[in-house]
Amino acid sequence: MTQDHSPAPTEPVTRTRLSRALTSRRGARIALAVAVLLLVGLFGALGRAEAPSGIEPAPPASESARVDRALATFPGADEQSVLVVASRDDGAALSPADRTALEQLAPVLADHTGHDVSGPVLSDDDAAALLVTPITVGEDNTATAEVVNSLRAAIADHPVPGVEVRVTGGPAFGADIAAAFDGADFTLLAVTIAIVAVLLVLTYRSPVLWLVPLAVVATADRLAGLVTAALGQAFDLRFDAGIISVLVFGAGTNYALLLISRYREELRVTADHRAALARAWRRTVPAVVASNVTVVLALATLGLAVIPGTRGLGITSAAGLLLALVAVLFVLPPLLAVCGPKVFWPFVPVRGRPQSRRGVWRAVAERVVRRPAVALLAGLALLGVMASGLAGTSVGLDQVEKFRVPSESAAGLEVLADHFPAGEAQPMTVVADRDHAEAVAEALADVDGVVRAQVIAESTDGASARIMVVGEPVPGTPESLALVDRVRDVAHAVPDAEALVGGAVATEVDARAGNQRDLVLLAPLVLLVSLLVLVVLLRSVVAPVLLLLANLVSAVAAIGAGSWLSRVVFDQPALDLQVPLLSFLFLVALGIDYTIFLVHRARSEAGQHGTRAGMVEAVAHTGGVITSAGIVLAAVFAALGVLPLVTLGQLGMIVGVGVVVDTVVVRTVVVPSLFGLLGDRMWWPGRPVHRRVDGSHDQDGGRPHGRRAHTAVPAP
Repeated sequence: MTQDHSPAPTEPVTRTRLSRALTSRRGARIALAVAVLLLVGLFGALGRAEAPSGIEPAPPASESARVDRALATFPGADEQSVLVVASRDDGAALSPADRTALEQLAPVLADHTGHDVSGPVLSDDDAAALLVTPITVGEDNTATAEVVNSLRAAIADHPVPGVEVRVTGGPAFGADIAAAFDGADFTLLAVTIAIVAVLLVLTYRSPVLWLVPLAVVATADRLAGLVTAALGQAFDLRFDAGIISVLVFGAGTNYALLLISRYREELRVTADHRAALARAWRRTVPAVVASNVTVVLALATLGLAVIPGTRGLGITSAAGLLLALVAVLFVLPPLLAVCGPKVFWPFVPVRGRPQSRRGVWRAVAERVVRRPAVALLAGLALLGVMASGLAGTSVGLDQVEKFRVPSESAAGLEVLADHFPAGEAQPMTVVADRDHAEAVAEALADVDGVVRAQVIAESTDGASARIMVVGEPVPGTPESLALVDRVRDVAHAVPDAEALVGGAVATEVDARAGNQRDLVLLAPLVLLVSLLVLVVLLRSVVAPVLLLLANLVSAVAAIGAGSWLSRVVFDQPALDLQVPLLSFLFLVALGIDYTIFLVHRARSEAGQHGTRAGMVEAVAHTGGVITSAGIVLAAVFAALGVLPLVTLGQLGMIVGVGVVVDTVVVRTVVVPSLFGLLGDRMWWPGRPVHRRVDGSHDQDGGRPHGRRAHTAVPAP
């Protein structure tokens, strides 16, 4: 039986007219002209937009963030201290000559920075020395990097033979992050484009066709960069532009693959290529729009996040994906219409030469549906093994572990931790009422794990005092985080002191609490959004619930596998704070994409073949394109590994693994096996609308449907 390609009478008139307007000879040219004019106008209007720089790791209402704001009232609010750590290359104790040379280095640093320098202070084992110098920081990490690099150049001009001198501390870490990202955005874009280009060539087997969707998606990505920068500027949103670029390229390419695949299929049964493209557009739009809406709404829930970077990423990513949708639905079709079917050269689809009824995807689907229980158990067993990687998983990396590439600040911190109280690198900052500051310092000095606590400055209005607290544990370790809690308990207990505890380690504590709160709140919301979209699209209750459960299991399995790979293969002891939430969000939302592509087609095919056979047809027709889309998306996310931060590498790896498993295992085995087990009950309380008119039973053993005429929902 050949597939029915007659126009579906249930297709809305507006969709039909719009598809013809986008693909007709005149309409396509008008659409492209309008698109060019809009692009020129938007690029001109938004060309100077720049998003705010820097990412605030903790919630604005957190105690550490309040301390940061309070420090603006102190003299030298634009000053921060950097640590200059010296140790011998051979690990031996510093000689008297080494110490003399370091003493002579102190005035050099003072002349260069314009601030007094403390030290050098020798460690107890005489193997390291420490100098502390304030610097005037810039407005962002890039500006501060210039100051730090200038200081490092001054140190390099006065070398101490046999002694390695390293600059570390908070400003130095920021400078090294900025330096690590020099050219990284261009590298990420180049790698992403190369990956998409190669995979499109392999998918289409054409030296020409890949250029069309790539040009459209690349243009959408460039526009998304400007639009998101303008949004960030207008609403003070902080976000990672690299992740947005990956999402736009990945999702946009997926939409293009689905549309072009259906276009190629229609060309085999329709002589007029414009009519074939119009029909492909009409039958692709519901699935593409539903999948886009799912991801956009899921990302929009991040607007409720308390972590600024997470909130900004959600809003701007949603905007980027909407632009990708518009580009693929309204720019790609007229471009394909103008190019004509020759763009598929050398494998131009020929009318009357339908795709082979046999194939690997049909064979797999038939086997799964024939023995659904065995297939389901096998698929779930594999996902269970992957999920077991969650055992032993911890969340939170210290500052050294966050770098994928070596840095001077990280190396300096390690030397400092080996020879001095590790907390010297990142002391806690306590702001308290001036009249009670000494009492707070005395109380904190007695806290177990505190090396010293001393009042070091008063605010310009004389109302507050600043207390520096140095701890013993290495910053970022569980011991240091627990020390922050103890220090806060003691500081808060001092009557009328109104003490607040901040600093880098306290910020880490607040960031962990904020990320945990966001995960607990937003993960259920993402699931709820996905469920509602599936219910509306499929007009069913059973199928959406089971499909979402399958997607949830797949996401957990991917996070477990990614966590195991991080620990065992890449020697990363933990996942970074934002990785669990963002990877869960992307895996669930993007996984629902492929569910929609498959099940929307299955519902349409069920109207002609029955539910079980309809799923076989759906897998046979969409297995190749969904797998291709999944591989493209996984490879694009894997491109995040070229960036220097472990956070992005972990996110890319987990989502990449998850997307591949989702397309190969869940969409090919788990979902078809569920349909094979339940048949028409998957559509409860509704039923697929059947086209049969002979009154016989369908292939799922359903009741006769009489001679009432029915039509199928248009397939994607």
